[in-house]
Amino acid sequence: MDILTVFISIIFVLNFLMAIAVVFLERRDPSATWAWLLVLFFIPLVGFILYLFIGQNLRGKRLFVWDDINKLDFKNMIREQLKQLEEGTFVINNPSALEHRDLIHLFLKNNNALLTQDNQVDIFIDGKDKFEALFADIKQAKDHIHLQYYIFRDDEIGKKLIDLLTEKAKEGVKVRVLYDEMGSRRIKKRSFNKLIEAGGEVEVFFRSIIPMINLRINFRNHRKLVVIDGKIAYLGGFNVGDEYLGLSKKFGYWRDTHLRIVGNAVHAAQIRFILDWNQASYRHDIHYAANYFPEFRHDGHIPLQIVTSGPDSEWEQIKNGYIKMISSAKKSVFIQTPYFIPDSSILDVLRIASLSGVDVRVMIPNKPDHMFVYWATYSYIGELLKAGAKVYIYENGFIHAKTIVVDENAASVGTANIDVRSFRLNFEVNAFMYDGEIARQLADIFRKDMEKCRQLTYYQYLQRPLKIRFKESISRLLSPIL
Repeated sequence: MDILTVFISIIFVLNFLMAIAVVFLERRDPSATWAWLLVLFFIPLVGFILYLFIGQNLRGKRLFVWDDINKLDFKNMIREQLKQLEEGTFVINNPSALEHRDLIHLFLKNNNALLTQDNQVDIFIDGKDKFEALFADIKQAKDHIHLQYYIFRDDEIGKKLIDLLTEKAKEGVKVRVLYDEMGSRRIKKRSFNKLIEAGGEVEVFFRSIIPMINLRINFRNHRKLVVIDGKIAYLGGFNVGDEYLGLSKKFGYWRDTHLRIVGNAVHAAQIRFILDWNQASYRHDIHYAANYFPEFRHDGHIPLQIVTSGPDSEWEQIKNGYIKMISSAKKSVFIQTPYFIPDSSILDVLRIASLSGVDVRVMIPNKPDHMFVYWATYSYIGELLKAGAKVYIYENGFIHAKTIVVDENAASVGTANIDVRSFRLNFEVNAFMYDGEIARQLADIFRKDMEKCRQLTYYQYLQRPLKIRFKESISRLLSPIL
């Protein structure tokens, strides 16, 4: 038996064992299981390597631990809110929130997402405005700055941010920066040397064990979260990079949505940052201190929940929230997302809403960020069009916003796209807001964006050439693992 024959035999045995693991040992969605079996058997060697990089399963693993959370009496607050909601004694001040008691209960039950009702929310849809506000808040920081981004680039805006953080560290403000190694693979740790020398701390999420090779292409921390002095939080779609200021020749103007939150919801954002930081940190774990959770009065009126999800969770919390919101819609559902690769549950609830007479509108980009994802998106859009939904193709650059508005009285903004990767493979964070004023603002933004779109009709979709149909078919086949 020659070496080649032995090698091929080994590959087929490994493929067989991997297939057994996929089917029997890992409790995956059936569509993802079949997709992996196709990859493993039709491209044996490549399929095996792909599985090592993107086929692992984290569900059920306890990755995020912070024992000091008990000092916040957080679990008792959750239990008390649940009890009062179930008994009908919980006081909800906002009429919009009253209409979504069941959604609030869902997040309390499956995500420990405390409802806070004293929040002020500012919406940013332009990168320059967002970073101007963020930089202004950082300059005013007195105690700490906790900053987390999926993508952190070493370009003009990235350098400006690092320089500002270094200045604050020299002033004695505690600065912590967390970035995802895969999303920020182009930045070097030495880019933060001055910040570290000034007393700042920098950590990397899911750091690679082997230099230049990270076996965890999946399970990335896709969250964008900043907490300043425990009183101000930022979250949404903008990362740190010049392209988010509209300076990319490839994408042009970058249209995104980001939130600035002031109120007690910031404490929930702080907990999320600490959990993520302590998972990544090997030397600088954060322990409870009162200055991270300051008591302060605020006259905001927006009820909201900070909801997180990830591949370690048994429940797909954000996806379940989307389903609950859409199924509750009586009048309208407005969705903006750069990637639309829904699983059957999301597709069904959108189709049912549209067929029931709800005004379902979906806005997607006109250009691909990732080629396979783009064509898979196009295939699913066709099914919505057939059901009577309206689809808008954004023409003024690239739309990256992750926004859902239902009946103009509830909305979600965050980092989670309408795709399998956000629902099952990445760590995400969204703010679910129950307020007519903020929901109408986001609906008005959607309508304003429609002026820069072309509407795709079902007739136009049916006229697409065979070449595009082929791309859709291949991409859709791979969509469960994209």
